[in-house]
Amino acid sequence: MLTDQQKKLLQALNSLGKPAGGKELSAASGIDEKTVAKEIGKMKTQGFVDTPIRCKYGVTAEGKKQL
Repeated sequence: MLTDQQKKLLQALNSLGKPAGGKELSAASGIDEKTVAKEIGKMKTQGFVDTPIRCKYGVTAEGKKQL
């Protein structure tokens, strides 16, 4: 189950349309960068986010189902 912050991050990441780093995600979502890093880590373990490029995050197919 995703929290409201995680949903907001997933939506922001999806709307960017390309892999994005923490700073970019923080700016797009309005969520503090440290919180972004923590929540992205949780979503990676759940399989909703992956790391297609070093230090950049992308939405997985499983993550898109959550949107």
